[in-house]
Amino acid sequence: MALEDIINDRVRKLENFEGAGVDPFPAESKRSHFINKLISNFEILAESQEKVIVAGRIIGLRNQGNIFFADLKDGTAKIQFVTKKDDIKNFELYRDNLDIGDFVQVTGALFTTQKGEKSIQTAELKLLAKSLRPLPDQWSGLSDIEIKLRKRYLDLLSNEDVKEIFKKKAIFWDTIRNFLKKQKFLEVEMPVFESIPGGADAEPFITHHNALDQDFYLRISLELPLKKLLVGGYEKVFEIGRVFRNEGIDAEHLQDYTAMEFYSAYQDYKWLMKFVEKLYKLVIKNTTGGLTTDWQGHQIDWSKKWPKIEYYNIFKEKAGIDLKKATEEQLAAKARELGLNLELGIGKGRIIDLIYKKTVRPILIQPCFLINPPVEVEPLAKKLTKDEGRVARIQVVAAGTELGKGFSELNDPIDQRHRFMEQMRLREQGDKEAQRLDEDFLEALNYGMPPAAGFGLSERFFAILMNKPVRETVIFPLMRPK
Repeated sequence: MALEDIINDRVRKLENFEGAGVDPFPAESKRSHFINKLISNFEILAESQEKVIVAGRIIGLRNQGNIFFADLKDGTAKIQFVTKKDDIKNFELYRDNLDIGDFVQVTGALFTTQKGEKSIQTAELKLLAKSLRPLPDQWSGLSDIEIKLRKRYLDLLSNEDVKEIFKKKAIFWDTIRNFLKKQKFLEVEMPVFESIPGGADAEPFITHHNALDQDFYLRISLELPLKKLLVGGYEKVFEIGRVFRNEGIDAEHLQDYTAMEFYSAYQDYKWLMKFVEKLYKLVIKNTTGGLTTDWQGHQIDWSKKWPKIEYYNIFKEKAGIDLKKATEEQLAAKARELGLNLELGIGKGRIIDLIYKKTVRPILIQPCFLINPPVEVEPLAKKLTKDEGRVARIQVVAAGTELGKGFSELNDPIDQRHRFMEQMRLREQGDKEAQRLDEDFLEALNYGMPPAAGFGLSERFFAILMNKPVRETVIFPLMRPK
C-alpha cells in the first residue's frame, strides 16, 4: 500500500474513534506501573489479581476475530496484552481501528497464556494518541544513514542499540561533571555571544543582535572567559557547554558540539597529566563498563599508565624534520611533498600542525600524552623554563586523534600580547583561523592571574569510545535542508 493510502486509512480510523465519542488525543493518563516492574514482580501481581494500569506504544498486533493480541512497549520494556470481545466496551472499535504505532493505556490483571507468555488480560482500553504514519519495520529498521540522522526519532524506535548510545552519553557527561564537583570545582555558564572569538584556532559563526544593532560571534572555545574568573578570585572552575566552529564536516568534526573546559589555580601541566588520566579512566569505565574499547579494528587499552611522548622527538622520527633547526621554508617544502594544501598566510605553527596531523597523529593508536610542542602551535600556553621554544602543553592522543588538550596557562600579559600580535600578523596575511587580539582579556591579565592548569575535551572523545563518526553520536546533527 502506498504511503498516502496508509495515511488516509489511519485518518479514517481516527475519524471512527471521534465518531464514537472517543478522544484520539486525550490529555490524561493514569499509569500505575512501568512494564519492567510488572515483569520483575509478575508472580506476586498475577497471584493477587491486582488491576494494573500501563501505558505505551503498540509495536505488534494480531487479530483473531473475537480476540486480539497486542505488544505494548514503554520506555522500560514490553509486554503483551490480550483483549476479548466480552471484556471491554467498544471492542470492535478498538479491534478494527488500532494500528501499530498507536499509544494506548491498558488496565487489567496479569496472567500467563497457554504458550507461557506473560500478559495482561484487558479490562479497559483507552486510546492515548493515534499514529497517522507507519513506523519503520521493527526487524529491518532504517538502513539509509541520512534518514537515520534526519529522522532520529524513527531510528530510536527501531534500534535499541542507538537508544543505548545516548544513555551512555548521559553517563559520560555526568561522570565528568560529578568528578569535577567532588574535586571542589565550581560549574559556571559563560556567554555564547562574544565580541571577539578566542581560545582556539577556528573560523567563527557571526550573528546579529537586533536590540544592540551589533554583530557578535558564536564562541569557538570556553577558555578566555573562564580564565577571567581566575583573575576574579575563583580557583577551580569548569563549564560544559556548546561551542561553534564554522569549519568542515568529517568523521571527527561538527560545527556545533558540546565541550568541557576546567581551570585550576596553583597547578601546572605535570599535575594535569595525573589528574586527567584519573578522570579519563573513570569516564571510560562508567561509560563502557571496562577499560578496553574497539576502534576501527584496533583494541584500545586505556588501563595502563599512559606514556609521555615528546613532540619534537616523534616529529623528527616520523616526519624526518628536526624542529629545533627547521625553517619555515623547509617545513613548507615538506608539507608540499606530503601533498598538503598550504593556504595563503598560514605561518610556521600551522604548517607544523599540518605535517604532524599527516605523519604523527595517525600512528598514535594507544593512549598517550603528547607533550612540549613548539611555541608557534600554542599561543595560550606557558613556555618551558629551560627551553622557550617549546610550551608546557599536553594532548591526550589515542585512536589516531586528539581527545583533549591542556597546558600550564600563560599568565604573563606582556608575553600574551606578543603572542596575540603574531597571530594578528598571520590573520593579515590570510590565515582565517589565527587568533584575534583580545584587549579585554589582556586587561584582565594585567590585574594578575595566578599560575594555573587548564584542560578541555569535546564529545569527539565519546564518539571514539563508541567507535562511531561523531555525528552518529549526536541525537539531531545539523543536516542540509531538503
